[in-house]
Amino acid sequence: MGALNDTIGGFTVGEDFAIPDTWTQGRTAYGGLTAALAVAAAQASADDELPPLRSAQFAFTAPAAEAISMHPHSLRRGRSATSFAVEGISGGQVAATASLIFSGTRESAVAHSVLAAPEVAAPHECPASRRDNALTPAFFTNFEVRVAGGAAPISRAEYPELLCWVRHLDATGVDPDVAVIALGDALPPAAMAAFADWAPVSTMSWTVNICADKPVDPNGWFLLRSVSVVAHSGYSAQQMTMWDAGGAPVLIGTQTVAVFG
Repeated sequence: MGALNDTIGGFTVGEDFAIPDTWTQGRTAYGGLTAALAVAAAQASADDELPPLRSAQFAFTAPAAEAISMHPHSLRRGRSATSFAVEGISGGQVAATASLIFSGTRESAVAHSVLAAPEVAAPHECPASRRDNALTPAFFTNFEVRVAGGAAPISRAEYPELLCWVRHLDATGVDPDVAVIALGDALPPAAMAAFADWAPVSTMSWTVNICADKPVDPNGWFLLRSVSVVAHSGYSAQQMTMWDAGGAPVLIGTQTVAVFG
């Protein structure tokens, strides 16, 4: 298995899903894939078609190694919002949990956006991210990544920001919400831009708010920006934003990252 469409096609709710080597980072599954499987599990277990994903909280509690099974639980279905909890089990222990809220649009007089996309060159005008580094995780090969600005990992940057155009190699037929979640964590933790040398990192939690009302193009280009806003005592708190190719905000989020160096 490689691209997301092939990978998701082999997933069944409640059954062990063999994690492809191409979707790993170190000894565990890529967090974006684990989160995407949780969303797919909730969608597949619902009695009726769910509205779009609006908000999600993911906790990565243990390594998801070799295989993981997803177990969704419907918490409540209201008139406009439906809530799910999902547990991911790997090696006999809880490797991930997800709290998901699916909700459609509603009438409101309030409408604004202060998430202006950075002014950057178009994807085809930006240099491709290097893939020949021995430290590049396996899952990174499932994306096309072009550097639009910011700093580079392990560059002692004073302002730890990563800014890249990213798209799936192939997400044809994949649900847009699943594709966005699988893509949203593609960049390394932004704290790595401040590193002087390589050190292990591990995402502990990820909170996501989806801004797009209409389904996005699963194969489209998205501008991802991650900034480590506070780092001390072995942890980094980072802010994350995703815009589509037209500059519309798609996702905002935060992560808590453990830093072991």
